[in-house]
Amino acid sequence: MDQHTLETTLADLRIPAIRYFPTVGSTNDAAAIWLAEGAPDCALIVANEQTSGRGRGDRRWFTQAGLGLAFSLILYPPKSEIHFMPRLTALGAVAVRYALQRNYNVLPQIKWPNDVLIERQKVAGVLAEAQWSGEQISAAILGIGINVASGSVSDEILPRAEMNFPATSLEDILKHKVDRLELLYHVIKEFLYWKPRMHTNDFLSEWESCLAFRGEWVRVTAGESYGKDGLPVDLEQSPRTIQEGKVLGLAPDGSLKLLSQSGDVLTVRVGEVRLGLPK
Repeated sequence: MDQHTLETTLADLRIPAIRYFPTVGSTNDAAAIWLAEGAPDCALIVANEQTSGRGRGDRRWFTQAGLGLAFSLILYPPKSEIHFMPRLTALGAVAVRYALQRNYNVLPQIKWPNDVLIERQKVAGVLAEAQWSGEQISAAILGIGINVASGSVSDEILPRAEMNFPATSLEDILKHKVDRLELLYHVIKEFLYWKPRMHTNDFLSEWESCLAFRGEWVRVTAGESYGKDGLPVDLEQSPRTIQEGKVLGLAPDGSLKLLSQSGDVLTVRVGEVRLGLPK
């Protein structure tokens, strides 16, 4: 992978500008620097290796050289769509989901709000970050990380008793090699398709159709609100509560709807989903 190969591979998608890094701390941080320099809308940053990537709640996300995909997109949402910012994370997840389904014969699901699972194992994660100019959102950065090759996943497995979801790679699922550039092409193509539709009911329906754990009992460790940017507050920096219930689907704003044991419909705006059993 290099700058020329990226530009050649993605040429027909008409990405306005691309920056490639052999190694970078975080593609989102590199995107923020480029944004300050005047990057255009849909500018793309791709790294062969990411040493200090992060996910929600400041979780660390490493991308080993040559084994995964780490990339970020710079976006300038129009003022009329600012209130749809909470859907931005889902936009990345939906793009990954459909790229995998249409081109690799798998059926990924989205673990609300930002993880892509295959066979209940995590293959990709998404992180959206708003950029501010005074009291107004000036731009957003959407970072996506995908475990591609077998060696891209750490051997550390989270205890099943904690009801987390172990990571896997696309190659481990498919049992054959995956070309990273080809995968990147498919994801960006899906992203460009869904981006102008993000504010529509059709997008919400597609997101809901691939929601993981529909009809299953889950426990959600949840913060209480969105930040002023309309994006979820990090769990470690907000009050924490536990909501439990059966997954019903999504509310119009993208919140998760749960049915409690008492029959109440609960709406969770931000949180971490874990499988669990009703008490």
